[in-house]
Amino acid sequence: MTEQAFRDDDFFGNMLKIVKNAEQKGQVMLGKTKRRGACTFLTATLLALPAPASACALALVVAMDGSSSVSPQEHTFQLEGLSGALKDEDVRRAIQSLGGIWFSSFEWSGRYQQHVQIDWRFLESDDSISAAAADLAASDRGYTEFPTALGYALGFAAVHLAKVPEPCARKVVDVAGDGINNEGFSADKAYGAFPFDGITVNGLAIAGADPDPVAYYRDKVIRGPGAFVEVAKGFANYRAAMKRKLLREIRGMNFASAEPASSMDP
Repeated sequence: MTEQAFRDDDFFGNMLKIVKNAEQKGQVMLGKTKRRGACTFLTATLLALPAPASACALALVVAMDGSSSVSPQEHTFQLEGLSGALKDEDVRRAIQSLGGIWFSSFEWSGRYQQHVQIDWRFLESDDSISAAAADLAASDRGYTEFPTALGYALGFAAVHLAKVPEPCARKVVDVAGDGINNEGFSADKAYGAFPFDGITVNGLAIAGADPDPVAYYRDKVIRGPGAFVEVAKGFANYRAAMKRKLLREIRGMNFASAEPASSMDP
């Protein structure tokens, strides 16, 4: 999805504009009445839409950090890490045990710098999983010079999940990053302005920066039943951490809840 498409995306795009305009005036959802009003409006609109029965087990969108703090080599670690984790035999079997999942991934950095790497695809067969992994590994970087607008990335993820081609029993955002939000509205403002009902947000925090992204993701970012933070001990550990994270997300909430809130196992 292009920057302009995100800005102009009908209902959800207009909601983002409202948040942006309020932010520019220093009034980003500060009043309880405004927040409740926005949430009520969103909820009423969504409830008015048809709600067919769930046809798939899981819709999963991965949000990969592409901010300026990520070097070219570190970006490659992320691409190859996610690609390799998808191709892993344990992950492949987990996907197939559910009868397949809807999968998408995008890179995020600045307020409007979201770059879709893989649009919604149904991963089920060996060929479909391998093709998605290959396309990820070959994906170009969208941007290199923008800061860490995490709230905008979460808003984009909510917009994107609303477009999954069929209803799913579980909807999960898998957001990864090496730092805290330093541009635009925060995660809690995104959760107040965008439709996150029924969505679990998990974090993959890449340890090493100051302020500590692990504590930040645990305290400020994850959301929903069974939500957790997976920890990569640097970008070189990204693939192992992503495999652990995907297995927990694919296997479901009961498995995720059985584990600690974060993990740094090899």
